[in-house]
Amino acid sequence: MGIAYIHHTSLTPALVDVLADLYAVVYAEPPYDEGPDEVAGFRDGLPEQAERAGFTLHTAHQDDALIGAAYGWTMPAGAWWRNADRHPAPDIHGADKLAVMEWIVHPRFRRRGVGAGLMRRLLDGRQEPVATLAANPESAARGMYERAGWVQVAKSTLPWGTPMDVLVLRLPSDGIDG
Repeated sequence: MGIAYIHHTSLTPALVDVLADLYAVVYAEPPYDEGPDEVAGFRDGLPEQAERAGFTLHTAHQDDALIGAAYGWTMPAGAWWRNADRHPAPDIHGADKLAVMEWIVHPRFRRRGVGAGLMRRLLDGRQEPVATLAANPESAARGMYERAGWVQVAKSTLPWGTPMDVLVLRLPSDGIDG
């Protein structure tokens, strides 16, 4: 059976629950090794993120099962990742940015184009000239980001976790010389 993609601009409690279930499966794997406390934090924080300007979520389904999701929101001009060791170039820092917060695919559905389909849908038609995300440098996804054109511009170290690589991707309609 094929993959169905759905675009969401808001969340329901049922959608939060299935997203948290998928998050639990994906982030139980190394190098994340997250457990119930982190899943609860994700579940509790998701509704607040959905209230941010520019929030958009794309989900992938096979039959009735959620198999992937990607979401983000607009990080306004002048804002940047907390705890980043440096700001990006002025043209990036001074622009609105799509902050990609999660991009997850169930392990059984990886390497089938689901993740690429989600990210393409998330990035297409955005008004921001650039996208940004934080990636665990030890994850398999980190190399995928680089191959897709994402460029590291900083590191972010949170008190409770692994230092993350902060990446940016200039979007096609950005109008920024690069």
